[in-house]
This record gives sequence, C-alpha cells and structure tokens, in this order.
Amino acid sequence: MNWHKALDNFRMYLKIERGLSENSIKNYSLDISSFTDFLYTQKINETPFNCKQETVKKYIYETAKTLSEHTQARRISGLRSFFDYLIFEKYRFTNPTDLIETPKLGKRLPDVLSVSEIELIVKNLDLGHPQGHRNRAIIETLYGSGLRVSEIVNLNLSNLFLKESLIQVTGKGNKQRLVPMGSVSKKYLKIYIKQIRGFQKIDNKYQDLVFLNRNGKRLTRQMIFTLIRSLASKAKIDKKIGPHTFRHSFATHLLENGADLRTIQILLGHESITTTEIYTHLDTQHLKQIIKKFHPRSEN
Repeated sequence: MNWHKALDNFRMYLKIERGLSENSIKNYSLDISSFTDFLYTQKINETPFNCKQETVKKYIYETAKTLSEHTQARRISGLRSFFDYLIFEKYRFTNPTDLIETPKLGKRLPDVLSVSEIELIVKNLDLGHPQGHRNRAIIETLYGSGLRVSEIVNLNLSNLFLKESLIQVTGKGNKQRLVPMGSVSKKYLKIYIKQIRGFQKIDNKYQDLVFLNRNGKRLTRQMIFTLIRSLASKAKIDKKIGPHTFRHSFATHLLENGADLRTIQILLGHESITTTEIYTHLDTQHLKQIIKKFHPRSEN
C-alpha cells in the first residue's frame, strides 16, 4: 500500500469511525501530505509500513526551521494519529512518533470582545446593503448562541424552532445539541428569513440552508471571516478577531454574569469540561474587579 492509498483509508476511518468534521479531516490530511512531500523531495523510499523513526525525526528537525511551535505540535499529533491507525489496522506494530516530544506550548488565550465592542461592530453593519440583514443575523447568532462558523454555514431552516426559541445544532463529530436563541438574534433571524431570504432566488440544492450568498448558494467559512474582519476594521477594533471570537465572547460574558462551567460546556458542545475551563482564565479581569470592589483590603 502506498502513501496515497493509506491516506485515503485514513480519511475514511476519520469520517466513519471517529465521526470527525470535514474541516478536521482536511487538517489531518494536510499534516500527512506535508510529510509525504518531504519524503519525495528528500528521495526517501519508505512506505507507510516501514517508515522509520529516524525519518520522522529528520522531518521534524527540518520543518522546525520554518514552522511555529503550534504548527509543529499539530503536525506531530497528525502523524501520531495516522500511525496509530495503521497499528489499529495491523499494518504495522510500532509508531515511529512514540519517542518524539511535542514542543511545550504556552496557553494562548483567545481575544474576547467586550459588550461595547460588539455593539460597535453591530453599529457598523449597513442594513441598507442587500446582505445587511443577513449579516446582522449571522453576527447576532454567532454571539447570541455561541455557534462555530461551520455550524453557521451548515445551519438549516429545519434546525430553527422559532416558536420555542431553540436552534438544533450539529457540531463536531455530528453530535447534536439544542441551544437557546436570544431575543435579539431571534428578531434578526426572523427579519432576514421572512423579509430578505424569502424573496431571494435560491439554488435548489440549498433550499433548506438558512444563510445564503447573493447567488442563493452556500456561504463559505472564508466569506464570514472576511465579513467580520471588515466590520472590525470599520469599528477600529485593534484585535485579531474572527467568527470564533464571538463564541469566546458568548462564553466569557455568560461566565462573568454567573453561569456555571457545566452549563457553558453544554451550550458550546464541548466533549470535555477541560476545554471549557479556558474561560476561567479569560475571566481574570472580571475577577480582579470583583476583588477590588468587595475585598476589605482593596484600596476602595
């Protein structure tokens, strides 16, 4: 079996056995393809079955010169998963990445928008633009329900329960969860769906999708990234933000206002509470203000 066939089988395993999203599968594929490109340029004639640890070490050493520590860590993790799959399928008995250490990474806390910054972004939306109300509904749903960008672009009309103010979300691993929609996001979803989308010419394949481009087809993730960066620039917000920033802000603001981590975990669709615990680190500024205001030893 060559690398191309092994990678195809690995992709199928990730999709069917592990239920990963297309985006996650694409990232794994890029990690393996990077390694096979290295083998080709170095004229190393090893198969997935007899690839040596020394070869993987050489690849890591060479790529470390140009990649960030986070990218290195992801590449090693991708290769480790790939060789674990080959062991699982009994194609080989050892994993050549086992003794390779992943770079130690410091915790990178994501940027979070304040409530006033979110209001500033919303104010910079042009509702007179043909896609203005759609864009407002996207921003309000990202922030109002904490959805991932992939969940937004794949959201169906049949997933919206406007009467009950609920959204059925299909997240990572095709796991479904019910998320409440806020009154503001519900308002702008209804305006967009009934007053804008209802009069748009829609491609037959995308009749059930909520958010559409001007041609009546599926929005891409990149379109939403571009929209948000444009709005941030207009609002003069000097932060590196994207769709996920609204998800982080959703969780952080819930925590600041008294929501417990377990509830936030369910709303975000995190498999492990450990993933949700990052928001306790993001909440430090709020905690400092509480200490300053209420502790008897504070300056106030």
